[in-house]
Amino acid sequence: MRALSRLIQGRILFLTICAAGIGGTFQFGYNLSIINAPTSHIQEFTNETWQARTGEPLSDHLVLLVWSIIVSLYPLGGLFGALLAGPLAVTLGRKKSLLVNNIFVVLAAILFGFSRKAGSFEMIMLGRLLVGVSAGVSMNIQPMYLGESAPKELRGAVAMSSAIFTALGIVMGQVVGLRELLGDPQAWPLLLASCLVPGALQLASLPLLPESPRYLLIDCGDTEACLAALQRLRGSGDLARELEELEEERAACQGCRARRPWELFQHRALRRQVTSLVVLGSAMELCGNDLMYAYASSVFRKAGVPEAKVQYAIIGTGSCELLMAIVSCVVVERMGRRVLLIGGYSLMTCWGSIFTVALCLQSSFPWTLYLAVACIFASILSFGIGPAGVTGILATELFDQMARPAACMVCGALMWIMLFLVSLGFPFIMEALSHFLYVPFLGVCACGAIYTGLFLPETKGKTLQEISEELHRLNFPRRAQGPTWKSPEVIQSTEL
Repeated sequence: MRALSRLIQGRILFLTICAAGIGGTFQFGYNLSIINAPTSHIQEFTNETWQARTGEPLSDHLVLLVWSIIVSLYPLGGLFGALLAGPLAVTLGRKKSLLVNNIFVVLAAILFGFSRKAGSFEMIMLGRLLVGVSAGVSMNIQPMYLGESAPKELRGAVAMSSAIFTALGIVMGQVVGLRELLGDPQAWPLLLASCLVPGALQLASLPLLPESPRYLLIDCGDTEACLAALQRLRGSGDLARELEELEEERAACQGCRARRPWELFQHRALRRQVTSLVVLGSAMELCGNDLMYAYASSVFRKAGVPEAKVQYAIIGTGSCELLMAIVSCVVVERMGRRVLLIGGYSLMTCWGSIFTVALCLQSSFPWTLYLAVACIFASILSFGIGPAGVTGILATELFDQMARPAACMVCGALMWIMLFLVSLGFPFIMEALSHFLYVPFLGVCACGAIYTGLFLPETKGKTLQEISEELHRLNFPRRAQGPTWKSPEVIQSTEL
């Protein structure tokens, strides 16, 4: 209740969360889900466009190839955006980077909106690439910006709001894509171009809110601007202690420059942080949650859900993740990061095992299809309570100010590459393993839970400087065992 009252008191912090999220990870979730509704319409448009140009229609497999390119250009653009996020965050700052990032959204919306009039499916391809770049930038900078702006007792909850906006974007994309709204065959250019709305909301609101205090003090060396930003974010209150902590962190980073991504892998002092980032960042994309979304429609159909109602059932899956993202945001500062990660991956392992058994027995026991439907919802709920939100906090909390932008680049690039590989390989896995298609993902979930339990330190309630010191002791355990060495006292005067 104390944390909640402080969040209400700091309304500027709440507005900052909303402004960063609506044009940030909301865009990622929104553009990820709206592409499903107009699938057949865009394929027909591609075929008609080609026939108008050449006089001959495209074959079915070439239409499918063009469509797969349109879909896969989104994670490819996300990879480019993740690599661009680090330099942007260092040179422009966190807030300005999010604002400049909307250039990609505006260009993409123009391409989508005029693609049918221009008779060009290539404009759709380029637009998907650009919204992917925008998503890649925002997914890395938004958690960094919010994590650096929040007080330590709210840092986890504030950073996990990124997961809430991602899930909200997915649900909104599913809703807007309904046939009753913009899912009509003639409205798909407007559906794709609707990404301009959240971008415009961010452009109108974010300039009125403060920059990250840590960036202003440590990167820019502007103490007055840092204090002004803190006063706006925290409201009335004593800021001396927090400013002192920031000064300590600034002193620790004094004389250092921002690290480059490849340098993270070369320093032993960052060994545990980088390993945790790679293992848990990969696990989030390889755990099979996207598989559950992809397989949901076919399972719903087999379970007897009418074809006209399947789209509403799929909205239910997105709503489950949104609900649990909100719950995890509330409980993360009470339960801690490790408990949510271990619990989320363990439950996903459990539900995935039951899901596999249900698929294998569906021919003998028809009721097992309903069990499979229940497992889909339960697995998505388990993903939302832990891995979906906590993984995004790692780069913010495990790395110091000089390494944080590079860490976000590595984490973002890794997750986009994994998303691309899963999207590309899923049809082949589904064909090769049939009912056992979830078995490889079970191993990933189990490994994620085990690694978190053994190697990931708890960061709840600690300042970023305290986390850095603890990780340094873990990376150099032998040095931590001996007595702390103290320099001899300097005698400045002697008595003759």
